[in-house]
Amino acid sequence: MVIVGNYCEAEGPLGPAWVQGGLSPCFFFTLMPSTLMALGALALVLALPCKRRERPAGAREVSWSSGPLVAPYVLQLLLATLQVALPLASLVGQVGTAGGAPLPGYLLLASILGTLASACGLGLLVVERNQAWQKLAMGIWIEFRHSSGLLLLWTVAFTAENLALVSWNSPLWWWARADLGQQVQFSLWVLRYVVSGGLFILGLWAPGLRPQSYALKINEDDQDVERSEVQSAEAPPRSTWQDLGRKLRLLSGYLWPQGSPVLQFIVLICLGLMGLERGLNVLVPIFYRDIVNLLTEKAPWSSLAWTVTVYVILKFLQGGGTGSTGFVSNLRTFLWIRVQQFTSRQVELRLFSHLHELSLRWHLGRRTGEVLRIVDRGTSSVTGLLSYLVFNILPTLADITIGIIYFSMFFNAWFGLIVFLCMSLYLIVTIVVTEWRTKFRRAMNTQENATRARAVDSLLNFETDLEWKSTASLVLLNQTQNLVIGLGLLAGSLLCAYFVSEQKLQVGDFVLFGTYIIQLYMPLNWFGTYYRMIQTNFIDMENMFDLLKEKAEVKDLPGAGPLRFQRGQIEFENVHFSYSSGRETLQDVSFTVMPGQTLALVGPSGAGKSTVLRLLFRFYDISSGCIRIDGQDISQVTQISLRSHIGVVPQDTVLFNDTVANNIRYGCVTAGDEEVMAAAQAAGIHEAILNFPEGYETQVGERGLKLSGGEKQRIAIARTILKAPDIILLDEATSALDTSNERAIQASLAKVCANRTTIVVAHRLSTVVDADQILVFKDGCIVERGRHEALLSRGGMYADMWQLQQRGQEEVSEDTRPPE
Repeated sequence: MVIVGNYCEAEGPLGPAWVQGGLSPCFFFTLMPSTLMALGALALVLALPCKRRERPAGAREVSWSSGPLVAPYVLQLLLATLQVALPLASLVGQVGTAGGAPLPGYLLLASILGTLASACGLGLLVVERNQAWQKLAMGIWIEFRHSSGLLLLWTVAFTAENLALVSWNSPLWWWARADLGQQVQFSLWVLRYVVSGGLFILGLWAPGLRPQSYALKINEDDQDVERSEVQSAEAPPRSTWQDLGRKLRLLSGYLWPQGSPVLQFIVLICLGLMGLERGLNVLVPIFYRDIVNLLTEKAPWSSLAWTVTVYVILKFLQGGGTGSTGFVSNLRTFLWIRVQQFTSRQVELRLFSHLHELSLRWHLGRRTGEVLRIVDRGTSSVTGLLSYLVFNILPTLADITIGIIYFSMFFNAWFGLIVFLCMSLYLIVTIVVTEWRTKFRRAMNTQENATRARAVDSLLNFETDLEWKSTASLVLLNQTQNLVIGLGLLAGSLLCAYFVSEQKLQVGDFVLFGTYIIQLYMPLNWFGTYYRMIQTNFIDMENMFDLLKEKAEVKDLPGAGPLRFQRGQIEFENVHFSYSSGRETLQDVSFTVMPGQTLALVGPSGAGKSTVLRLLFRFYDISSGCIRIDGQDISQVTQISLRSHIGVVPQDTVLFNDTVANNIRYGCVTAGDEEVMAAAQAAGIHEAILNFPEGYETQVGERGLKLSGGEKQRIAIARTILKAPDIILLDEATSALDTSNERAIQASLAKVCANRTTIVVAHRLSTVVDADQILVFKDGCIVERGRHEALLSRGGMYADMWQLQQRGQEEVSEDTRPPE
């Protein structure tokens, strides 16, 4: 039987709060459980009476267990359940180690109130998720976040465990672990710290629901592929803290530069300088206090001069109140430049490498301007997050913790409590209001992406309206923060002035308090900005992470080796392929191209001719059948080795806004100037280039707008000649040119294709009359095959196409004939 003695026994009393170098356990374990119980009850009461919405017909009843139990949410449930049991475990530990002595009454009260408060938190966690799934069942898309009440409960519980550390030197607490009872209580405190800290971190993440995924939406047209979100237009945005673990792992990888010992050493130096700044922030106010006390006491000049000199040196190292202009801070910023540049370069390389690995299907549906904007914002967000987290947020939190401990130990607990409450309230207000403002920032990003992609005036108006809401909410947040800071400074200054008037503190102590608090409030005043910037950077990172989540459709098989090219024989065996389910683009296509031969593919638009080239280049994987080069299945070899043997001359040549020489050099980026000129001569464009204003250094303009169609085609041919591929694919290479240019370029192409396996997609049949084999496609099937003369004599589809084109050319000739 448990015998309960006096309320506080010898471990108190209830007042004063500070006894024997620490907080009174009786005072602490009366105040904190009561506060937690009040917060838990209030949060639960506000959540329970929510009006239940009517479920539409067909909507099923769901409970908290009906949704996907993601691992972080299961961990959250386990921690919340364990938090309920820990106060009772503490009481049992006290009973087991008391040796029959009566227990103080406050321990029983603390156990009961702590258990009830934790039970309120657990119940509220279940209720919130249940309500979220009820809305999802009714077709209402919601963003799952914890309520402010539950977040406040977990925040106060975690800060209470941290506040206990100010009593480290008190013999009334369990830190000394002098006996079995203190050892048990210390172990339980460690467990409570881990549990409350875990709930606090997971609470910001809110892992109740999975984020919505992305999918490919493919239209009926084979080549019209558009990428869009599955999430409906009414769906609210995902939580900023979703995927937090993955984001932080990505950031930590760039914080420590792999493969660069010099940069790693610089990172260590920067972290050491950051620790030195924390020490300076403590020493500067202390020396300022000593100067005031020495002046008040009329101390000797030598002592005063030495103290002033040390103070000025420390102030020089520290700089301004925020440390932004000090020697140490400037040195750290200077050293960090190289690390930041390394980070930017690595992020951009990873992003662009990933984008280049994505399939043609994704690139056909992308919006280039929007993708580039996402890459730009995503790269900036990574470097910004590293800077804000490592050198702003963490140092600010460290300064707050140091300040609370310092004032509690060297002044009294009331000063530490004032700082603790003011800082906690400030951080809570900042987080809650900033989370509320997040939707405006995310909406601005969405409209900005759409504006850059479409440039519609109505979207510009939406963006302006959202910008006003974001700015107005920012003003509200700043005013609230200033109010909290002012009240905290007023309370602390009045208390310090009172103790000075009672001669319990010196005048220098008042100066110390004011100096330290103002010094602490300066970075804290920026904390809201830092947190908002972190929110903004996380939001900006979301689209970048969506790009990184895109899966490559065509992948190399594990253990795939390089293509062993021998002669260049190409085989299609019973190939079936479709861009989307329902209609096959290619149906049972089989043919063989012998080494050095030329194969022509003809037929109406949409018959599947260009698809054959895309499959050979392995932009897509086939549905069934097999494609071989020299007897090797191309799906069993690496893509890079396959494409290194293939050269393409497309209908629409893509040129970069660079020099003529570099555009030709794209075929082989390591080629020298002489090789580039030789390729241009073989393509028949060398003389034309020499007549350009700056020769080979002439800028071709955006997408080669400064060049004619024939000149662009010849540059494409020069690229192919420079690459020297074993297999050549010509995709309507001359269809957009006039007759004279076409004949000249055909002659250049003939030189390129000599003794090389060639596949030609042609619209003008006159360009393929010398092909070794002609395949006629219709609706994805080969309907005719043979040489030009044989197909004409057969009188089938090819002959009809030939006669139709010949008749059209005669009509054009008659129309252009001069009058007699």
